[in-house]
Amino acid sequence: MASSTKYIQYHDIFLSFGSHSKESLEYAQTFSIEDTDVFAVTYPKSGTVWMQEILPLVLNGGDLTPIQTIPNWDRVPWLEQKRLAMVVDQLASPRALVTHFPYRLMPPSFHTSKAKVIYVMRNPKDIMVSSYFFHQMAKFLEDPGTFDEFMDKFLEGRVTFGKWTDHVKGWRDTQLGDRIMYITYEEMAKDLPAAVRRFSDFLGRNLSEEVIQKIAEHCSFKTMKTNKMSNFSLVPKEYMNPDKSPFFRKGVAGDWENHFSSEQLARFTSAIRKELEGESFSLPWSMD
Repeated sequence: MASSTKYIQYHDIFLSFGSHSKESLEYAQTFSIEDTDVFAVTYPKSGTVWMQEILPLVLNGGDLTPIQTIPNWDRVPWLEQKRLAMVVDQLASPRALVTHFPYRLMPPSFHTSKAKVIYVMRNPKDIMVSSYFFHQMAKFLEDPGTFDEFMDKFLEGRVTFGKWTDHVKGWRDTQLGDRIMYITYEEMAKDLPAAVRRFSDFLGRNLSEEVIQKIAEHCSFKTMKTNKMSNFSLVPKEYMNPDKSPFFRKGVAGDWENHFSSEQLARFTSAIRKELEGESFSLPWSMD
């Protein structure tokens, strides 16, 4: 992977060329984070785009204008990507941002600020399936090979942003106290209004039940799939080809069961368990 022309190495992880550059990563490290900033932090394919839809609405009291008029990558930009420098001056306060950065790569100003973090975790088996299909359609990522080959890459961290287990371990062991809340993709999929209510409480927004229901309705998979500001249909086909696999593929929990053989499941589970041995947190999903 180190020799790939599609990736750049940053510290010990790989990022895709195109949306990341040496300059964008330097910009992220010197970025001035404000006390009112809110970050949705995810390992790739864990609900990032979903959070780019939900966060602005929670922060602005349910005004749909941003999700209907601004593409998600400008509405809630990635800390590490090139677009941030271009759109930062247009972001309303409180600013909503997303990042896939491991905790150890967050910029110094993050640690000295009071910025809040919502960390979204997803069952790694579903992440791997989603990532496998995404690698098929995203021209800026390497060809995934077979499902079995991609599983090896995923478990060894030979994918962008490294090992899933390292990402989770880093963000579960922070000194952030009440600046961070944890939620799972599965909890959001099961009861989105309850998740929005939790976000509202965590961010001190005190949204009414009516606004919470409105946000949940507009941030459903079905609605987002048809929103051209959120479904990546604005991206040229030479970068993302929906004919290979749609960006909004299924949006469900448990799709891994349709793809893993019993041998693959045993191998995957064993590797994840070994990586998380001795950790103080337990995973909210059964790994079998």
